[in-house]
Amino acid sequence: MAYTIKQLSDLAGVSTRTLRWYENQGLLCPMRQPNGYRLYDATAVERLQQILLYRELGFDLKHIGELMANPDYDTITALQQQLKALQVQQAQTDKLIMAVQKTIRSKQEGLEMTDSERFEAFKQQMLDENEEKYGEEIRELYGEQEIEASNQRFANMSEQQFKAAEELAEKITQALLLAVPEGDFTSEAAEEIVKMHKQWLCVFWASYSPEQHKGVAQMYVDDPRFKKHYDDIIPGAAEFLCAAVQHWA
Repeated sequence: MAYTIKQLSDLAGVSTRTLRWYENQGLLCPMRQPNGYRLYDATAVERLQQILLYRELGFDLKHIGELMANPDYDTITALQQQLKALQVQQAQTDKLIMAVQKTIRSKQEGLEMTDSERFEAFKQQMLDENEEKYGEEIRELYGEQEIEASNQRFANMSEQQFKAAEELAEKITQALLLAVPEGDFTSEAAEEIVKMHKQWLCVFWASYSPEQHKGVAQMYVDDPRFKKHYDDIIPGAAEFLCAAVQHWA
């Protein structure tokens, strides 16, 4: 069965404008009737499902296009990966719901909640997201035992410790904003950034070594995802922090 653009819009719950935009981006390619009207066959419908699933998981259109243009792209494999990601999201949502429900009960019934209970769901969400994005790389780099110990350390973090880690991360950000334009990774300012970065890592790491510190700093440059995180602070921040760590760690 083939659908007109209006029929597919109603079926999928997206606007006709969105369907045209996906076509404009090269993601969706309808057939054309002699009068120029679009028709979407079963292949196009399946492809739209894939696009919408990826969008639901937070992928931008450029990334979706790159994934689906890969010659090795396989719909079954993609669906299995999407199902796993959605199940992780659902489990995390369930945890957040339980945390909110418990907070409401604590307020209404005068029950006490420990800091650990109050922030457990949010900390678990961060752990799940980190595992989803970087789990394979960091486990390969540091080993299963080291990562599990680090995750456990983070899971046991109190509210005060969590806030302190966030404040330290903000101090690093502000220091990078001032130091990166100067470009001197051998400066005292750069040394102070490395000290703060070490302190921040030790909040999460069960143990520390200069070699590990240098390794993670190098990953900030080599991995586009980490690089983007730091370069979003200020362009060149990833390279600056890496060079400073290699010099001062």
